[in-house]
Amino acid sequence: MDDLPVILIRFALYADLMVLAGMTAFSFHALSAKERVSNILPLKWPAFVLAALGFVLSGFGMLVLVAQMTGSSIRTVDLEVLREIASESAIGTAWLVRMAAMAIAVVAALAINRSSAARYVLLSSVSLAIATLVWTGHAGATEGWAGTAHRLSDMVHMLASAVWIGGIAAFSWMLFRPVTAQSGAHWAVAHRALDRFSRVGTIAVAVIVATGIVNCLAVVGFPHFTRLPLTDYGKLLIVKLLLFAAMLALAALNRWRLTPALGVAVHNDNPASALAGLRRSLLAEGSAALAILAVVAWLGTLEPLRMTV
Repeated sequence: MDDLPVILIRFALYADLMVLAGMTAFSFHALSAKERVSNILPLKWPAFVLAALGFVLSGFGMLVLVAQMTGSSIRTVDLEVLREIASESAIGTAWLVRMAAMAIAVVAALAINRSSAARYVLLSSVSLAIATLVWTGHAGATEGWAGTAHRLSDMVHMLASAVWIGGIAAFSWMLFRPVTAQSGAHWAVAHRALDRFSRVGTIAVAVIVATGIVNCLAVVGFPHFTRLPLTDYGKLLIVKLLLFAAMLALAALNRWRLTPALGVAVHNDNPASALAGLRRSLLAEGSAALAILAVVAWLGTLEPLRMTV
């Protein structure tokens, strides 16, 4: 598959930026100001690593894309062609903005414990980097007012997805620790954060569904919906929807059964069994989320209405 390197880099970049943005957002809506700088969710070094990785992936991804466009290898990419693409195309503009945003994110991550403003800068810069991924995809190819609406919808779709995926990553960071190494207060905060996130997650899911419908209509067009199952794009989209349904089922299990069970277990000072169930659920939900991002990275390389041969 000629597009495999591009798909892999897009997948890695999506996962990296969404986890970083979502974890940072989680620290605002699920934790108090004092808890943000405590050891409940130590964000500084994970944020720095993810921001630096996002910067590297963005740069490497551009080299791979230019190599693919020119039919050369990464080691022999013509720097003049790279300069022209960066300065004279929408792809290049999006890339330059993303690189600048990730450079700012790296600096902000290092200052996150010293300045409350740095956390806002980090979230804003990574959100901007996510938005640039939309500029050159299917939404970027739509023209006129419909294209503007499509791009805005796709940006909101990806940011809402980041809130959900980053929340899963944040809970994993909090809950996959030895029970004996944490106090009851830690698990009590984790339970409260889970309860808070369930409300934010419900809003995020509603936004994902609404914007997903808008995006699908914009990409495919209502008259062509019946043709989707006959295309590679449509088949992958069905896989994505099935994975999304699985995530919804797991999220419902977390909210209505596993989170209340953790609250009771923390009250009884015996969180081990409740945590085991939550950890298994988070692993399954996180795996489904990564699979969706892989599908999305693949979908971005396909023509929506090209019939399967």
